[in-house]
Amino acid sequence: MPERSTYDTRFFIEYFYSSDSDLLRKFKEELRSVRERMVSAVTVHEIYRISLEREGREVAILRSEAIRRDFRIVDVNYEVAVRSAELRSRHRIPMADSIIAATAQIQKSHLVSDDPHFKEIEDLRTRWPIK
Repeated sequence: MPERSTYDTRFFIEYFYSSDSDLLRKFKEELRSVRERMVSAVTVHEIYRISLEREGREVAILRSEAIRRDFRIVDVNYEVAVRSAELRSRHRIPMADSIIAATAQIQKSHLVSDDPHFKEIEDLRTRWPIK
């Protein structure tokens, strides 16, 4: 397992909403095996919004606080903004995905996601705990 990983929104959607116990076990193993876990601030935004709309403000706050406690939050700074704009233009991907991909590239980490948008991006190492 890599020492550094950046986690995409898709990871948290599966982690928080899946009823598949085998999947959840593998995701927990994944989290225990990585020394430095990171998320883009954009991922926090997406998970907060999804939780807010599905389950309300209390759950959204609890989940975002859990992420803040267990992951290093990477802000969108100038370098991330410029690189993500380049990725978005070149690959025609959504803005959030381009920011998350740029974050993983700049942090020199694996991106934990099964989103097909990321497969086409050069110099982006992706992986998913489930084959």
